[in-house]
Amino acid sequence: MDSQSKRKPNAREIAARIRDEIATGTYGPGARLPGARAYAKKLGVALMTVQNAYTQLQEEGLVEGVAGSGTYVRDPAPGEQGPREAAQRLTELQAEVARVSTELAGLVLRVKQLEAVVGPIKGEPDA
Repeated sequence: MDSQSKRKPNAREIAARIRDEIATGTYGPGARLPGARAYAKKLGVALMTVQNAYTQLQEEGLVEGVAGSGTYVRDPAPGEQGPREAAQRLTELQAEVARVSTELAGLVLRVKQLEAVVGPIKGEPDA
């Protein structure tokens, strides 16, 4: 997404984009992410938005900030899961959560439809 886009991305969306780029190998272990200030300008968002995205990725263990140098994709210790694998798993988990949320919303709708037909169950508090 560039500055010409209608809607500007939020921090969560920026983090998801970078997470996907880590998962696909665009940014490998030790790679430096774009400078937050330049990236914010490119995306047309506030610097704090990019910084929040980078913080989210840092909390997920995918990147680490080096004071005065930038933000880098973590280089895992031997035997430790790498950032690419972690990013792939996070992406898969997010897709599964979205799927389950959609299913749950459908179930809630079906319960409401059933309640409308049969009425509330005795002993259950009214909603």
